Amino acid sequence: MRIAIGGFQHETNTFAPSKASFDDFARGGGWPPLLQGGDLFDGVAGINLPITGAIEQLGRSRHELIPTAWAAASPSAHVTRDAFERIAGMILERLKAAGKLDGVYLDLHGAMVTEHLPDGEGELLARVRAVVGTEVPVVASLDLHTNLTRRMVEHADLLVAYRTYPHIDMAETGARAAAFLLQRLEGLARPHVALRRVPFLIPLQAQCTMLEPAQSLYAELPRREGGSVLSVSFTPGFPAADFVECGPAVLAYAHDRDAAVLAAESLRALVEAREADFDYPVYTPQDGVRRAMHIARRARRPVVIADTQDNPGAGGNSDTTGMLRALVAADPKRAAIGLMVDRTAARIAHAAGEGATIEIPLGGNSGIAEDSPFHERFVVERLSDGRFTCNGPFYRGARMAIGPSACLRIGGVRIVVASDKPQMADQEMFRFVGIEPTEQSILVNKSSVHFRADFAPIAEEILVCKAPGPMLADTSEFPWRNLAAGMRTKPLGAPFNPRIA
Repeated sequence: MRIAIGGFQHETNTFAPSKASFDDFARGGGWPPLLQGGDLFDGVAGINLPITGAIEQLGRSRHELIPTAWAAASPSAHVTRDAFERIAGMILERLKAAGKLDGVYLDLHGAMVTEHLPDGEGELLARVRAVVGTEVPVVASLDLHTNLTRRMVEHADLLVAYRTYPHIDMAETGARAAAFLLQRLEGLARPHVALRRVPFLIPLQAQCTMLEPAQSLYAELPRREGGSVLSVSFTPGFPAADFVECGPAVLAYAHDRDAAVLAAESLRALVEAREADFDYPVYTPQDGVRRAMHIARRARRPVVIADTQDNPGAGGNSDTTGMLRALVAADPKRAAIGLMVDRTAARIAHAAGEGATIEIPLGGNSGIAEDSPFHERFVVERLSDGRFTCNGPFYRGARMAIGPSACLRIGGVRIVVASDKPQMADQEMFRFVGIEPTEQSILVNKSSVHFRADFAPIAEEILVCKAPGPMLADTSEFPWRNLAAGMRTKPLGAPFNPRIA
């Protein structure tokens, strides 16, 4: 049989400072660049991506794979109309040109908002369905941070979401989706589905599956599958997308409708019973650094601080200076922070050369309230072209190309400066500019949770700080306008009232 494959990934923070253009997808940065046709197979090979797992799973069958297009860009504000229409068009045109198809697999995120569409994935799935018809099975893998919509569910035979955050099971999830597609091709009837929403937003730092309550909730999912129930997903949502279907949800597929409804409603009740537990202490930059230095005095391993509100994995530009200022002011002996994304600073460092001292304004270019460039003198310790391969559980196999980069030093603080913005979630993202993370007393990572996969094993303790940035740790502080009426804007928070938004 002939199976079309493709993907379109973006996580949209509608409150973020910068939009995702076509060039952002074409370049890729922390992800592979835009891939079309046969280039797709080599472009994603060996990387922890859903489409990689799907290709490996489908490749074990005798079916023919028809590659369309695959693209991803770092999370940001809205995907531009131009980017969405061009990339969606590439996928659809190759579907049309493929002729008769027996199935479709798509690697999607589930939280894409465009300049002209609140539900990017729902629109894409509807267009795919219009091309292939109602009888051809269409399945998709989704990110754990999906904001599930009714349109997505309507136009797919099955949607399968990650079960880990940090997302170490991306390839595994693609393989699970592909395995279900193979079952459909072998004659399995399209299952019944039940979607149920959870009535409160969950901050990113509280969604980590290495911590409670998410750890226990996700352990329940495989236990609830079996018999009539084919698949169960819990998506805590991406709590920075201002549209009516933003928020957590549970999704169940089963051979019969009653089993799907029972599985979804029982899981929703379990999540709602843990509402008060979705909390995690967050420090100010100054308090976090003081706490880290106190721990570090007797520690043998680094204290790791998450700069959660400037997480480029959630729409930040990775250039705010709040944590950098707090770190420099405390004057630790062995500390490092990354990534600071500033193309101009990287260019100046390369022009000056290793060993030079440069005086520049660093970062602070996103227009974030209470943030500004950090103007100081820095020593250029190491330069890099920004090309390296990640080895940690999250970015495993990713071939980074983040542009001209440098290690700058001020006192005992080393700063990784890059030209593009993947989040700091792999130890190689320090090492590529000569910083050995295991030898530092304090590491500051611009990330919310993904860094834990590679840094928790080397950390004495992990702290979360909220310096100025666009991904607010307290989701009730976003200027919401379009949430569903009654949605609590944080666990145990006030319900959203659109009349007073």
